Amino acid sequence: MNPARLLHEAGQSLWLDSINRHMLTTGTLAHYIDQFAVTGLTSNPTILGHAMAASTDYDDTLGHLVVNGVRKPQDLVYAAALEDLVAAADLFRPTWEATAGLDGYVSLEVPPGLAYEAQASIEVARRLHAQAGRPNLLIKIPGTPPGLTAMETLVAEGIGVNVTLLFSDAHYLRTADAYLRSLQRRLAAGQSLDVPSVASVFISRWDKAADDLLPGGLHGRLGLAMASKVYASYQSLLNDERWKMLAASGARPQRVLWASTSAKDPALPDTYYLGRLAARGTIDTVPEKTLLAFVDHGEAVELMQPDYAAAHAIIAEVAAAGIDVDALGESLQRHGARAFEADWETLLENIGAKVTALAPT
Repeated sequence: MNPARLLHEAGQSLWLDSINRHMLTTGTLAHYIDQFAVTGLTSNPTILGHAMAASTDYDDTLGHLVVNGVRKPQDLVYAAALEDLVAAADLFRPTWEATAGLDGYVSLEVPPGLAYEAQASIEVARRLHAQAGRPNLLIKIPGTPPGLTAMETLVAEGIGVNVTLLFSDAHYLRTADAYLRSLQRRLAAGQSLDVPSVASVFISRWDKAADDLLPGGLHGRLGLAMASKVYASYQSLLNDERWKMLAASGARPQRVLWASTSAKDPALPDTYYLGRLAARGTIDTVPEKTLLAFVDHGEAVELMQPDYAAAHAIIAEVAAAGIDVDALGESLQRHGARAFEADWETLLENIGAKVTALAPT
C-alpha cells in the first residue's frame, strides 16, 4: 500500500492543493482519487494564476466568454475557475456522499483584496456559492478578524466555509469560536447544524520565516510545534460542553486542515511535513509535486498526539532564541494576505492581456 493510502487508512484525509484544466481533461485528478486516496481539493489565487495564465488550456473558454460579453478579468477568472471546480466537485461527489458530507470538498476563494472587508466578502461568497450550485464546494475566506465576521454570517446562512491563512493557536481558537457561535445562531433559529467548515492552518511558512534566526537544532520544528498545539486545542474543544451540546443537536466538527505543507528549505526532505502531520480526523492539503514525491518515497510516521505541553516547550525555546512568536504569527497572516492579493492582481493583469488578444475586432 502506498504511503498516501496509509495516511488515509490511519484516518487523515489528503486533499490536493492544485487544480487546472489539464488535470481534469486527462483524467489525472480521477487517477489521484482512485490510486492515492485523494478525497478533496483546494485552490487559491496563486494556483489559479499558474493554471490560467501559464497555458493555453483556457483560451477557448475565455474566448467564448468574451464573445458573450464578459470582459472584466475578475468575472472571467471566476467563470473559468467555476468550470474547473464544479467538475472537480462532481468527481468528489461519491466521496462526499459515502462519508455523509464529512469529506469530498473543493474550495474557491473570495478575492484576496477583501481580506479585511467583511460585508464585501459576504456578498461575493453568496454569489459564488449560488453560481457553483454544489453542496461539496466550500467558499474560502481569510481568517482575519473581518474574515471571521464574514465566516460567522455565512455559516449561519448555511454556506460551508474554508477559513484560510491561519497560523497560530490563537488564530485557530478565534476561528473555532466564530464557528460555534454561528452554529448556536442556527440552533436558536431551529435550523440544521449540518454546515461544513474547515480551519486551514499554515505550517511551513513558520519555518521559512524563523529558521535563519534560530540555532540548527530548532530548524524545521516551529511549524510542527504550532500544528501540535493547534491539534491539542482541537481535541480539547471536542470535549468541551459547549461543543457537546451542539454535537448532540447534529453539528459536526470544524475539521483542522494543514496547509503550506511543502518543504521550503532545500535542506529538508521534500516530504518532511507530510508524514509528520499525520493526525486522525484532520486534513492535509498538498501540492501536486509533494503528493507525487510522498507516494514515491514518503514515510507515514506515527500519528500526532495532542501534546500541548511538548509543543509549548519547543515554542518557548524559539522565544528564548529571540523570536516573538505571537508577533510573527500576526505578521505571517498579514504578509500572506498581501502576497495572495499580489498574485491575484498579477492574474487579473494576465487575463486582461488575454482578453485584449481574444476580443473580436
